[in-house]
Amino acid sequence: MSGRPQRDGTKARAPRKTKLTTFYIKTAPKGLTWDTEQKGLALMVEPTGHKTFKVVYSFHGRARWYHLNAVNAIALSDARKMAGEIMIRVMRGEDPQAERRAQRSAGTFAELARRYVDEHAKKHNKSWKQAADLVQRLLVPRWAKLQSAGISRDDVKRMMHAVTASSPTTANQTLAAASAIFSWAVKEGIDGVKVNPCSKVDRNKTHSRERVLSDSELPAFWSAFDPPLRAILLTGQRPGEVVQMRWEHIKDGWWELSGRPIVKDGKTVWSGTKNGKDHRVWLPAPMQALLKELDQDTEYVFTGQRGKLDQAMRDICTDLKIGDRVKPHDLRRTHGTKITALGFGRDAMNRVQNHKEGGIASVYDRHGYADENKRIMEAVASHIVALATGTTDDKVVPMRKPKRQ
Repeated sequence: MSGRPQRDGTKARAPRKTKLTTFYIKTAPKGLTWDTEQKGLALMVEPTGHKTFKVVYSFHGRARWYHLNAVNAIALSDARKMAGEIMIRVMRGEDPQAERRAQRSAGTFAELARRYVDEHAKKHNKSWKQAADLVQRLLVPRWAKLQSAGISRDDVKRMMHAVTASSPTTANQTLAAASAIFSWAVKEGIDGVKVNPCSKVDRNKTHSRERVLSDSELPAFWSAFDPPLRAILLTGQRPGEVVQMRWEHIKDGWWELSGRPIVKDGKTVWSGTKNGKDHRVWLPAPMQALLKELDQDTEYVFTGQRGKLDQAMRDICTDLKIGDRVKPHDLRRTHGTKITALGFGRDAMNRVQNHKEGGIASVYDRHGYADENKRIMEAVASHIVALATGTTDDKVVPMRKPKRQ
């Protein structure tokens, strides 16, 4: 290993090399000294005076530093022997330092959470990203280095207490995410996890959310909305599906949603509808006007919007000084209430919004409702735009978002 050039471009000093001896180790200067007796072995003397044996080797062109032990905890002869064994493993194509890190993380909650996502959630849970985000933000910082099998019900209760202080609903969701991980570990017999510590931990009592935009709120929110938020309000579809809308799935005014995930070149480009049913949505005139203003040379209609809607809504509510916060899903709920308020009925709402209880089983039936669905979507969108802009229901207005003053 040669020294690196200095930052000012001058040539690095030649590495210090000598045959390590017990006497040299006692009097060694600060820095790194390479042993000429055993390839890869080096003595590191820290500025504090702490001395350790290191093994340095190259793997795929990158230096790896393998810590052996402090010099007062291991004999020089043993350090040379261990260094020799490591270098033999490197010659066989192994990466001892990477393997050591993997062994240290084995059995920890951080490793269990990673395995759960890779081996189970990605394959069986369409909404795995939301739960994974909660785990990374709220569980991993607390439990990352804890052995999974050692996490107790008390640990879970302390987590619930801490998260509940800021959001009872988020605490419930985090508990559910943790429970899913431990249940999977118990079922698969992973890391010695025998019980789910989340079981019998009380969830916070929450009220069913019924927030919708009132007619008087619509103008202010409409002016503040970016295209994807307007699209949710105009179509009544799930926010997570709207932000995945692709140009290729819009045909003759209809947006066709596959119930199954779509994979291209090994990448999931569409995660499938929430209920796994194919769905077909008529895009009303205001929605089509919005689409004409967007760049159509992209794969996704709303580029760069995935995962940003919640924050956008929080910012809007803050700007508008709205105490009763509105979430993206509340826009879908607002659309649904307009369907029933205009007299089309709950069955129509379920059909248009692809609710499980309102799903239409056959392709024939879905197309059989096409004319009625078009009429519903046009009427609801026209009504929403009229309320939001102060125009008459039959007037289609430009969709461009007004500039904020």
